[in-house]
Amino acid sequence: MAAGTFGDELDKTTKIQLSVTGRTSGRKIARPVWFVRQDDSLYLLPVYGSDTQWYKNIIATHAVELSADRATYSADARPLTDSSSVQHVIDSFRAKYGEDDVRDYYPKTDVAVEVPLG
Repeated sequence: MAAGTFGDELDKTTKIQLSVTGRTSGRKIARPVWFVRQDDSLYLLPVYGSDTQWYKNIIATHAVELSADRATYSADARPLTDSSSVQHVIDSFRAKYGEDDVRDYYPKTDVAVEVPLG
């Protein structure tokens, strides 16, 4: 599905489905995640930072599939590890979801992920 249609669905939700391929099992693994959309990118924050399993799978393959309602979008994700980029994503999550929820749900914030939209 085109990024435009997927983008329209993003505007209607606060949570999307992230699917990655297991680096060991080779199976498709899906889970709901929060996101922040800025310009032509979508940003994800792994709950346990670099220890998060789906983040480790992205490092291994980079391929992700995102779903919002009935719209899907496939892309290559880019891990973000430099502190200024990660901090920008954290600040954006705080602005969207609230300081308390980000603090409570994201105990380790050493990495983030960027998914280009388009």
